[in-house]
Amino acid sequence: MPTPTSVAAFKKVITNPVKLKLFLFKNLPMAYLAGVRIKSLTEQEAQTTIEYGYLTKNPFKSIYFACLGMAAELSSGVLSMMYLYKANPSVSMLVVDLQATFTKKAVGVITFTCADGEAIAQAVRQTQETGLGASLQTVSIGRDEAGDEVARFVISWSYKVRSKK
Repeated sequence: MPTPTSVAAFKKVITNPVKLKLFLFKNLPMAYLAGVRIKSLTEQEAQTTIEYGYLTKNPFKSIYFACLGMAAELSSGVLSMMYLYKANPSVSMLVVDLQATFTKKAVGVITFTCADGEAIAQAVRQTQETGLGASLQTVSIGRDEAGDEVARFVISWSYKVRSKK
């Protein structure tokens, strides 16, 4: 089960700018190169950012959709990782579906917010208690600097207890 201690330890590691960059470089190198960053992280909500720039642009002078997808996935993924950090029994996570809606040209800094922390924690607890897999849809909403929604991602996660080998 995730413990308050493990949640706090994960937050301390992942919100440290140097350790976050090292984590991204090692585990998500494309997100690192694109400049995806974690803006804030609580037990209920995570915010990530991505900025329009040379590595994130498309021919239409906006942020390429795949870069938006990386930031959106990380906003829900970091919540999952927080509840899985040092969990016993160990649980794996995997994206099994993704749906996206784009409503406005993404320029400047886009902030993605996922507020599904409690649902994620419950899915992880259920998986650990029952040993059965659980699935969950999370929503990550991207807003520009004016607060206008530019994209909405629905990301389906699967959680399963790792087999002991």
